[in-house]
This record gives sequence, C-alpha cells and structure tokens, in this order.
Amino acid sequence: MDDNTNNESLYFDCSRGCTTSSDPETGDVVCNYRQGCCKLKDYDWLGGVSRAEYNGYFEVRFKNTRKGIYVNASGQNVKLGDLVIVEAANGHDLGIVTLEGPVVGRQMRCKGINPETFEFKKIYRKARQNDIIKWQEAIAREQDTMIKARRIAAEMGLEMKIGDVEFQGDGTKAIFYYIADGRVDFRQLIKVFAEEFRIRIEMKQIGARQEAGLIGGLGVCGRELCCANYITNFQSITTSAARCQDLSLNPQKLAGQCGKLKCCLNYEVATYLDAQSRIPKVSEPLEFEDGPAWLVKTDILKEIMYFSYEKGSLANVYALDAYEVQEIIKMNRNGIKPESLKTEPEPYMPEFITAVGDDSITRFDNPERKRSKSRRRGQRQGGGRKGDNRRNRGRKGPDKPAGE
Repeated sequence: MDDNTNNESLYFDCSRGCTTSSDPETGDVVCNYRQGCCKLKDYDWLGGVSRAEYNGYFEVRFKNTRKGIYVNASGQNVKLGDLVIVEAANGHDLGIVTLEGPVVGRQMRCKGINPETFEFKKIYRKARQNDIIKWQEAIAREQDTMIKARRIAAEMGLEMKIGDVEFQGDGTKAIFYYIADGRVDFRQLIKVFAEEFRIRIEMKQIGARQEAGLIGGLGVCGRELCCANYITNFQSITTSAARCQDLSLNPQKLAGQCGKLKCCLNYEVATYLDAQSRIPKVSEPLEFEDGPAWLVKTDILKEIMYFSYEKGSLANVYALDAYEVQEIIKMNRNGIKPESLKTEPEPYMPEFITAVGDDSITRFDNPERKRSKSRRRGQRQGGGRKGDNRRNRGRKGPDKPAGE
C-alpha cells in the first residue's frame, strides 16, 4: 500500500531533470536527480579519472538549459545528483549537481573560463528539507505566473511573447523569458509585474530557436530537437545552405518547429562544398561530332553530370564523371570535338543492394490461382457454349461458307 501511494505521488520534472515524491513514512519531499530528463546534458566521459585541481568545481543545473560552474565553499562532501544551495545575485538559488571531476575543466575551456582569474559563485551547502519545500512552492507558481504575465503584456499592447518563467530557489525572484522581433520598452511592465507578483523581476530576451530548445519536442526525422539536445551556440542559417545542397526552396520543408530554417541544414554544407569544388561549371553545351549536349542534372555527392542532346529534355540522358567533363571542356577550348556522347561508357555508381533478396510485395501470391480465375472469367463472358466455338472454328470469313 505504501509503494502504491509513493508511485502515485511521483512527479517527473523534466524541465529541471529530477523526480519529486513524498516519503510515505515521514511525509518529507524527496527530489532525485534523473539524467534522462536533462536538456543539453553532457556525458561524463572522464568518469573515474581523478585530478586534484578540479575537485572543488561542479556544474550546477537549473531549469531547462540554464547551468553554470560553481566552486564548493561549504566544506561538505558534494557529489553528482545532490541538490545544493548556491550563490545568486540576490538571495540564493537551488540547483542540481550534474557534472564533477576533470570533465568540468573541459567545460570551462569550452566556455572560455580561466580558473585563475574567473570569479566563481559559491556552493553554500546541501539543500535541506525546508529549502526543498520552499523550492517546490516556487515551482508551483510558475505556470499561473506565466499565464497572468501574458495577459498583462497583451493588455498593455506590447509586441512580445512570454515563453517561460523561472523562479529562483528562494522564491524571491523570477526570470521572464520573452521573444520579440524588435525593441520593447518594458519598464512600465516590470513595475506592473512587481506589484502583481510581489517579487523581483528579471527580463531575458531569447530567440525563436532558443524557445524551441526550452520547450523541446521531436523533429520530422523522429529524433529529439537538436536545440533541446546538444546545440548551445546557434549559427546563422541562410537559404544558400539549401541551394548548395540542391534542395527545393520550399519554406514548409526547410523550416523547423521554431519557424526558422532548420539547424541541420548546416550539417552537410562542408561536404557538399568539397564535392562541388571538383565539379566544373558548365555554362555552355559540350560540343560533340554528332551535336551539342546540354547539362540537365548533376549528382553532387556522386560527382556525376547528366547531359542530353535535347535542351531541357530528360528523355535520353547520358552520364559523365566530373573529371571527364573537365577533359571535354579543355578539348572544346582547343577546337577538338569528341566523337559522340553515346559511345561513352556508363560511369561506375555504387548502388544499394538489399539483403532481403526478393522484396516484391506479391512474392507470396499464388500465380496459378490467378490464372484459373481469369480462365473462368473468360468462360463466363463467352457464355460457356463449346458448340458455338467448334462451329466457328472452320469459318474463315463472314461470306465464305463453312467447309470451303
């Protein structure tokens, strides 16, 4: 009975990467770190490696993708998964330790933090039960606060969208994440928020891609959104990335859930640019003895170019390797015309071979049964008169009598 009650009270807080439940015996609030829920989680590939210079540094995670490096000034033995009270600009905050050891030093180098000159914020102590209860009460206010904040911003006519609200661990401050296309004067809005919610207000502007990372979701590929999984630095994406990959410039296919161009468009740009460097630019038709041939299609990754003797036609297409096209262009510049494009051998193209073998969807059908059905159908259409067929066999024409 106690196990059922504990399971019913279990709550998965994926925005902070933990589970929350109540102890059935004491009634205390129990929070446990859950790695599977963490957005932008870093894998500790240096686990088990000890380096004394990084023993006092820890990565502490808060809501969604906000996290930072803190130094342990508590004197307590802090380890991975502990809930700790950390230093904040005003008051204190509560977070979860997500990294420890030498891998924290790698994170410092990625963020450009010099341990000798950087002023780290401190870890005061491990969280107590009163701290966790106050933290959970602040979390429970976030949804209602966000709804009220959106209504107030709409009533004031501000062109902005409040995407999320994050309360500080002590409940005295809240961060309002908002999206806006232009500059927004929210000085009056902050005064209204302070009077309405009785807390300190911090406004933080984010982009559409960052909002998608905060919310999360699945892409058209079936995987978790890259912005919610591992991307921390968003690079500019233009339609030239789609053009160099010969993709259709369809906004519905190129745009992600954030309404912007997909981040994955930049993944293969370098590969396509490298392949295009070996493909010659063909602005005029290739001259052969039997006529000119126009370029109709190019396979960039295979480095194969397709030509046709009919301009703009895909009926009779002949394939050439990119280096062969370069040789033909040089020959044309010297006034030499190759014999014919039709005599060129087919270039080698790797083909996909299925391991299943015969993958026809009709391979389990019985062909004999189909023939018998068609034979019966023909007999029904002919009326089933065998005598009429015999009488008509000897007639060669409509005017010639039978037997002649």
